[in-house]
Amino acid sequence: MNIKLVVVGKLKEKYFKQGIAEYAKRLSRFCKFEIVEVPDEKAPESLSDSEMDQVMQKEGERILSKIKDREYVYALAILGKERSSEEFAKEIKDLTTYGHSDITFVIGGSLGLAPEVLKRADTQISFGRFTLPHQLMRLVLTEQIYRAFMINEGSPYHK
Repeated sequence: MNIKLVVVGKLKEKYFKQGIAEYAKRLSRFCKFEIVEVPDEKAPESLSDSEMDQVMQKEGERILSKIKDREYVYALAILGKERSSEEFAKEIKDLTTYGHSDITFVIGGSLGLAPEVLKRADTQISFGRFTLPHQLMRLVLTEQIYRAFMINEGSPYHK
């Protein structure tokens, strides 16, 4: 199984890098895990609607260039479907059972995801209505992917 995170921007804080590296190491017994960073588009504080659309479109093109046709894509979006950890674990298990061995998660830039990326996604997932820093979301997502594998294994990690 291959799990890929396609994310906008670079990870800066050392503590986020360390946390993600720890979960990536733990995930290595279950899957090939990789993070693909695409450059974020520079955007000043105040943008017009059309400028925001241009930023999201450019970032969206970069994201889509990293996704292959066969990949099952989760787009992280505030308006996506919320799942419990157990529901998420079952979903991952079912995807692999039915032949989806390449799963990709997409975390957009500060303005969100372009409509084209949301259209390409097979599903949208939300971690609630909170706004979280994108770097923190990478860590939370990586931990939840690891948790899903541990739930599917029947490990006490989830308790």
